[in-house]
Amino acid sequence: MKNSLIAFVSLFLLTTVAFAQNINKMDAAGKRHGAWKGTYEKSKRPRYEGTFDHGKETGTFKFFEDDKNSTLGATRIFAADGSCITTFIDAKGKKISEGKEVNKLKEGEWKFYAEGTEKLLSTEPYTGGKINGVKKVYFPAGNLAEEAVYVNGIKEGTYKQYNEKGTILEESTYKNDILDGPVTFRNAHGEVVSKGQFVANKKAGKWQFFEKGKMVKEEDMTNKKVQLARKERKN
Repeated sequence: MKNSLIAFVSLFLLTTVAFAQNINKMDAAGKRHGAWKGTYEKSKRPRYEGTFDHGKETGTFKFFEDDKNSTLGATRIFAADGSCITTFIDAKGKKISEGKEVNKLKEGEWKFYAEGTEKLLSTEPYTGGKINGVKKVYFPAGNLAEEAVYVNGIKEGTYKQYNEKGTILEESTYKNDILDGPVTFRNAHGEVVSKGQFVANKKAGKWQFFEKGKMVKEEDMTNKKVQLARKERKN
């Protein structure tokens, strides 16, 4: 029995040593090859693990948080062309976001999830790491809450906000990430309550106000600001 235990321990140690000797290796050209494991510099806890094929990531890589449990924080599944599908994960194992990366930059549609639920929160289209296209935000039930057009990471174009029944509450225009252009506001029944123009994030020009589908008031917001400024100077 004692000899069997010694033999088992010896075999375990030999296997462990052999495995340790077969990780974090370089090929003849000095490129990482085979199984690799990285550690955090200070804590020495596991940082990542994965497999290289002559310097190229292949298969699934796992990335860990620098905590006592070495919590899994992300995975990257690499394709033959070097791109990967990346998934970020919270401390409870729920997905935070997922999408494609090319050269470590977001590419194509990314999905983002409500904290701790894995319910879809938003979708964002990326090109070269920047949002390009229509970003959509969703209610918990899955219906659309907002949509906005982005160009190179900047809000540029039409923005729409909805209620949970699908009624458009706001329809506005953005230029260089600020309100600039025509805007229409509606109530929960889809009736227009006001519309006008924004210039550089401020109301400008003539604004119209409605009740039950009929215009009840029109104000020149630009003149109103001028009159207010004059009044303040008099005081």
